[in-house]
Amino acid sequence: MTSASIRSWYLVHKWTSLICTLFLLMLCITGLPLIFHDEIDALSEDAPVYGMPGVGSSRDAPGLLPLDAMMARALKAKPGDVPLFMAFDNDQPGMTITTGPRPDAAVGEMTIQLFDRSTGKAMGQVDESGVMHFLLQLHTDMFLGLPGMLFLGGMGLLFVVALVSGVVLYAPFMRKLPFGALRTSRSRRIAWLDYHNLIGIVALAWMMVVGVTGVINTLENPINQMWQSRELAAMTRAYAGKGALPPERYGSLDRAMAQARAALPGNNPQFIGFPGGAFSSKHHYAVFFQGDTPLTQHLLTPALIDAETGAFTTAASMPWANKALSLSRPLHFGDYGGLPLKILWGVLDAFTIVVLVSGLYLWIGKRRASPAAHVREVESGGLTVPAE
Repeated sequence: MTSASIRSWYLVHKWTSLICTLFLLMLCITGLPLIFHDEIDALSEDAPVYGMPGVGSSRDAPGLLPLDAMMARALKAKPGDVPLFMAFDNDQPGMTITTGPRPDAAVGEMTIQLFDRSTGKAMGQVDESGVMHFLLQLHTDMFLGLPGMLFLGGMGLLFVVALVSGVVLYAPFMRKLPFGALRTSRSRRIAWLDYHNLIGIVALAWMMVVGVTGVINTLENPINQMWQSRELAAMTRAYAGKGALPPERYGSLDRAMAQARAALPGNNPQFIGFPGGAFSSKHHYAVFFQGDTPLTQHLLTPALIDAETGAFTTAASMPWANKALSLSRPLHFGDYGGLPLKILWGVLDAFTIVVLVSGLYLWIGKRRASPAAHVREVESGGLTVPAE
């Protein structure tokens, strides 16, 4: 690699890293507890006791109350609200029912109630004001909504570019050095530079995965809106000229679920989107099913049921962008392999914090050095230290 190429890649690495470092540090620090959110919630909250433990609310099991009865209880607790979502637990008879003042209610206007479907008992409302919810919002959009999500997506793209340019510079830097060399007996800068390079190359694959999946996650709203305007519109073209179905004309949920199960046998329903929301048309119950394997349980297939008549309309798998989004969410937080994988994710998250901090330290220490001096440092494997 020529000196001119090294100079170009160095400038790319320098500026992409500097622009995104502080935001990446925030994401890594907030992401660390979010990796273990299930375990933290279990320690900080009293676990609900269900009447039929071990029986998931999405199954056709005797003893579970009808969906219509559960919805009636939720609406009785929130008079004047309309149903928005009904979500199921495949391990326990717990279920959540989300209501709001109108079908297109904003998130801040929604109420999420937790129920035991085996007894019909209300288990309280889902708390969205705790520390974990604060960290999730900060990590997701910095409390700025879609602009915040897209901004963090841009920072994620810069992070990926910084990783690629760092790998390109790593090759000439390590040309005369053995892999994993840590020259701690030399200057402090050389030691930090070696730590930066070693930890960076060891955690490279993980950082790339988390960076790319993070960027995909920030596109959640545009991806869902694209699905609604294209695939969902095509699936409900026969209803295009009809007005929105008012909530008082919604039909039986149990009948709709039976129709959906018949259309997609062998799958478990994850949630129901009600008419007028972001996950359904203005006329349908959208019953979203998940597979029964560790991979397919993250891939959703919607079955559309006419909310007034209970007749099956259609079912179709989600497009590739939505599938990528569904797979990115759990992969981003290490939710595929239980606690051992989460621990690995936590260790690699800590490695990334070290890489970011060490990179910032290396720049601050020689921030006034010329690019040509940094090129010589790369070409010499750190033996020629840039002067201020």
